[in-house]
Amino acid sequence: MFIMDAHCDTLLDIAAGRRRLAERDKGGHIDLPRMVEGGVSSQVFAIYVEPEYLPGAGARQALRLVDVFCREIEESGDSIMFAARAGDVGRARDEGKIAAFLSIEGGEALDGSIELLRVFYRLGVRLMTLTWSRRNELGDGAYEEGTHGGLTRFGVDVVREMDRLGMVVDVSHLSEATFWHVMEVSTKPLIASHSNARALCGHSRNLSDEQAKAIADRGGVIGVTFVGPFLGDGRQSVQGVVDHIDHFAGVIGTDHIAIGSDFDGVSDSALPEGLPDVSHMPRLIDELARRGYSDAAIQSIMGENLLCVVEGVIG
Repeated sequence: MFIMDAHCDTLLDIAAGRRRLAERDKGGHIDLPRMVEGGVSSQVFAIYVEPEYLPGAGARQALRLVDVFCREIEESGDSIMFAARAGDVGRARDEGKIAAFLSIEGGEALDGSIELLRVFYRLGVRLMTLTWSRRNELGDGAYEEGTHGGLTRFGVDVVREMDRLGMVVDVSHLSEATFWHVMEVSTKPLIASHSNARALCGHSRNLSDEQAKAIADRGGVIGVTFVGPFLGDGRQSVQGVVDHIDHFAGVIGTDHIAIGSDFDGVSDSALPEGLPDVSHMPRLIDELARRGYSDAAIQSIMGENLLCVVEGVIG
């Protein structure tokens, strides 16, 4: 089974010196030994700039996290490799390694510079979430809904340049107005790396059915996430995660659903029962099978759909 996870925040712990990627740890949710146990073939690692570095030091901190990522890959080279193209996933599989992609979570990392977007691309960043819920230089996030603001002029330029470069635009964390503005500007398949169905849980971080249909119509995918507050009351379990998959499957079909765990981006208590870390990912496969999903549909959801978007946009 090919498993590709669209989002984790593991680099923050590593950068803080709390643990190492190659070493099994009692804390956190992702490390290489547990990824192998969970059968993960490819992981997207996010660069998130924390508020303490803003404003003014976003790019510097983001570059530091790129360096942290590269050093961890170099020191764990027997088990994991830096991926910048879809073809790298196949090469990693042939070599018995995990393919690691790099993303940015929040355009604050650009410090208002389109040139820095190109620098990050040259350093291997291949996906970017435009905002992290709050407002930034690119546009309004999910917690700014009252302003009805969309993309800024700079945000429009960034989205167009991402399309030109071959970077995947990630619409998780956007306000609804910003989401629809992105849909007007971008012409490529895009993703919501870690969002759930608003029909099942009315959180502002979740997507309406109309948004889900727009992503699917563009050839993109939605990474169903494990974050408890986005699952809703009574759904804090593996079964609850699959409830959201069920809903999206009924709205847009299984070809536009992926997995975006948000491991290491939330506390242990915010994760659903049965999915305490990446080693338990097979439980999700078991629940999908129990509900009658075909092997082909499960494979699509667990990784192939996301890889198709990566191949279509990044190459």
